[in-house]
Amino acid sequence: MASGTQMNKYDIHPDFLKYKRLKLPMNAAILPVINFFLTRAFYRAEVPDGLTETRQTIAGYQGASIKLTVLSPAIRDKALPALVYFHGGAFAMQSAPYLKRIAANYSLKTPCVVLLADYRLLPKAKFPIGLEDCYAAYKWVNNNSDKLEIDGSRIAVGGDSAGGALSIGVCMLARDRKARMPCFQLLVYPVTDRRQTTDSMKRFTDTPLWNSKLNAKMWRMYLKGGQGEANAYASPAEAAEFSGMPPTYIETAEYDPLRDEGIAFAGALRECGVPVELHQTCRTIHGFEIAEKNEIVIESIERRVEMLRKAFAWCSVGRH
Repeated sequence: MASGTQMNKYDIHPDFLKYKRLKLPMNAAILPVINFFLTRAFYRAEVPDGLTETRQTIAGYQGASIKLTVLSPAIRDKALPALVYFHGGAFAMQSAPYLKRIAANYSLKTPCVVLLADYRLLPKAKFPIGLEDCYAAYKWVNNNSDKLEIDGSRIAVGGDSAGGALSIGVCMLARDRKARMPCFQLLVYPVTDRRQTTDSMKRFTDTPLWNSKLNAKMWRMYLKGGQGEANAYASPAEAAEFSGMPPTYIETAEYDPLRDEGIAFAGALRECGVPVELHQTCRTIHGFEIAEKNEIVIESIERRVEMLRKAFAWCSVGRH
């Protein structure tokens, strides 16, 4: 556990330092208990006035049932764009209530329909189960756009942390399986590279909420030991090329072991001609939105909403 002296070597905003003793638990024995309480808290979290919340049970990978939470503006006079969102949590943890409130902001302020996929998790659901569940959710939304009153030409995907890797994987699967490509993807401090060789990965061994030691444990659990042939659907940075991927927004956190691989991924997309907007937040940590009232958090959410607005406007004139 990092001491206060160790934490002082980082210029982290005080609002985020409150969480310096909090780490995501990568312990197979206690994850089911934590996820039980997270699930209850997530479902109980209220959405603001002006939104409706419903749930759909759909067929995931190999016929397993998974749930989608659907957040939609209560008043609308036309089909809306949609964001299919995959939460973070190291492929192992359920979505936290604050992420539901962030998704509600996306839905209300963009406006758009946000669908939150409750994909299966570690330690049981190792790769590719979670990714294939997410792809099934994306396909279901496409196939049911009329029922959902969604504009099928404006369906985006997105995710934070491990959810970012899942979002990228869904786009790669859609491309390679000749399915309709998402019109845009929103990536917040995404996981992209199992090799873990960047400077930030080497430096940030003791940062709040997430660090490189936990990251290594995540990959070992997700890839059944982390050995064997590279799979770009799990570790997108290892893909041979990225042509055909959708326009992308990437946001990184300064004191996050995932920072440099997010920046590198933005560069790799650009080299293949993919439009990319990269924003590097300062004095932040992985999962910094947990401090919901912080001004950096508020500005970041507003920026993401603006990117969604621009992306959906761009899609609506047929430029994707």
